[in-house]
Amino acid sequence: MSDKDKMGIDRREFLLNGAALAGATALGMLPSGLALAQSARVRVGLMLPYTGTYAQLGVAITNGLKLAIQENGNKLGGREVEYFTVDDESDPAKAPENANKLVQRDKVDVLVGTVHSGVAMGMVKVARESGTLLIIPNAGADAATGPLCAPNIFRTSFTNWQPSYPMGKVLADRGMKNVVTMAWKYGAGEEAINGFKEGFTKAGGKIVKELWLPFPNVEFQPLLTEIASLKPDAVFVFFAGGGAAKLIKDWQAAGLKGKIPLFGSGFLTDGVLDAVGDAAEGMETTLHYADSLDIPKDKSFRLAYAKTFKLQPDVYAVQGYDAGQLLVLGAKAVNGDFGKKNEIIAAMEKAVIDSPRGKWTMSKAHNPVQDIYLRKVVGKENRYVSVAHKALADPARGCKMG
Repeated sequence: MSDKDKMGIDRREFLLNGAALAGATALGMLPSGLALAQSARVRVGLMLPYTGTYAQLGVAITNGLKLAIQENGNKLGGREVEYFTVDDESDPAKAPENANKLVQRDKVDVLVGTVHSGVAMGMVKVARESGTLLIIPNAGADAATGPLCAPNIFRTSFTNWQPSYPMGKVLADRGMKNVVTMAWKYGAGEEAINGFKEGFTKAGGKIVKELWLPFPNVEFQPLLTEIASLKPDAVFVFFAGGGAAKLIKDWQAAGLKGKIPLFGSGFLTDGVLDAVGDAAEGMETTLHYADSLDIPKDKSFRLAYAKTFKLQPDVYAVQGYDAGQLLVLGAKAVNGDFGKKNEIIAAMEKAVIDSPRGKWTMSKAHNPVQDIYLRKVVGKENRYVSVAHKALADPARGCKMG
C-alpha cells in the first residue's frame, strides 16, 4: 500500500471505526485495561519547537494551552491531565519519528503541534495513519485543511493563505500598484505569498519581483540592496520569530524605513517588538489577532496570562489557548472518554470558540472562520486599526471531507 493510499482516510471509514469501538465496549469485548484507562489521566502529547528560531513560539503555545486547561480545573472531561513533550526542533526530517514517539510509545490521546509547516505535514501523515486526534495550534500549511483534511485533524490558528490574502486589497485600495514580495522558501512562506498575491492581483496590483531565502537563513542585506534599486511602492513579506526581528532591524539599518513601506502578515511583528526597539514603529500587518481589541474575553485572558506566566501574551499564546479550549469542549462532550472519537469530533466541529481574538467557528475543513484585523505598531503594541476582512474562511481547495 502506498503512503498516499494509507493516508486516504475518509469520514465514513473513520466514523465506522469509532462506532465499532463503541459497540465492542458496550458488549464488554474490550480488555479491562481499556476501561481502567478511563479513570487514568488523559495523555496530551505536545510536539512543538523549544529550541531554535521558533522556540519562543513553542513556549507561548504551551503556556496558552495549559492556561485554558487550568481554567477548567486542570481536567479534561473530569479526568486529570498528563503532558508528554517532544522538542520538534523545527526539523521536518525528524517529524514522523517524533510524532510516532508520542503516538506509539507514549500512547497519547491527543497530539498537539506544531509551528513549522513542514513539521506539521509529518504530524498530519502520522495522525491520518493512526487515527490519533490532532490539533494544530499554529502551522498554517494549507494542505492540512485542504487536500489532506481528515475528520481527526483540527486547527485553531489559520491557513498560510488566510492572514495574507486581505492585505492585497488593503494595499491596492491605497493606490499601491507595484509590490515586491520576500519570504523564506518553504511551505509557509510560499503559501503566505500566494495568499497576498491572490488578493493583490485580484484588486488590480502587480508583483514586480518575488525574492526568496532558504529557511532559516537571515542574510537579508543582498535582497535589501536589490529592493532599494527596484523602488517598489511597497514590500510584502513573510517572516516570524528571530528572523522577523532581524529583518526589521536590518530594514532600518539599510535606510529603507520611511522610504519604502514594509508590510507583512502579522507574524512579522508579533512577539518581536521588545527585541527591535523603535525599528518596527508604524509598520502595518494583517492577522487574526491584535492588541487593544475591545473584547471582554481578551481582557480577562491577557490578565490571567500575565499573572500566571509573568509575560504578555501574543497571537501564539492565543492559538494555544484556543487549542486548549477546543480540547476542553471535546472532552466535556464525552465525559473524558477519548475512545468516543466520533462524538468528540462532532462536538469540536460544532464549536463556537469564545476566543481572545473574537468568537470564531470551525469551517467544514476544520479551520477557523475568523476576522482578520489590520494592525499598526505603536510603541510595544500591534494596535488594532480596522477589520481587514470579516469572517474569512480559507477556500480549503482539495478538501474532500464532508
